[in-house]
Amino acid sequence: MAADADAARSATAVPNWHEIVLQTFKHNAVDLIPYVPDRVLTPLIQNLHDDPFFTTFATAREEEAVGILAGAWMGGRRGALLMQTSGFATLANVLASLIVPCQIPLIMIVSERGTLGEFNVGQALVCRTMRPVLDALAMEHHTMTRLDELEFVVDRSIKQAVATQAPVALILSPLLTGGKVFA
Repeated sequence: MAADADAARSATAVPNWHEIVLQTFKHNAVDLIPYVPDRVLTPLIQNLHDDPFFTTFATAREEEAVGILAGAWMGGRRGALLMQTSGFATLANVLASLIVPCQIPLIMIVSERGTLGEFNVGQALVCRTMRPVLDALAMEHHTMTRLDELEFVVDRSIKQAVATQAPVALILSPLLTGGKVFA
């Protein structure tokens, strides 16, 4: 009886944001996932590590992950970088000198910090400058705030990045993820 109730709950349960992102990666053959550790992205990172479809590993810096993904694309493999807002501050040069001019469809999943109760002024500064930098580089970017739009936007953004050979940043708002919990 309890097993039937659990099965019924599972059948009607709405997937959470990290399950949607993982499944959308799979549907688009995005299987190489370097990341810089981040507390907000931890459930996604853990699920990626647990799934044998993905090759998932931590990198020391965001630029390192971008280099790995650029080489992987040139070798015929699709991947995505997982990072938080502050890491974006280190990427302007590699985006402007490698990714954009070489038409590499880098997919970046960025957990947004620097807003909605953020205490770290450095995070807030990067958050305020990230979108203008993306605009200056003519990089497509979407801020995800709603679970009901997540799968559509992630799926279409990956397809567009690959079809146009242009990078995309998918910014995960604390409105979607719950953000970092501050003590």
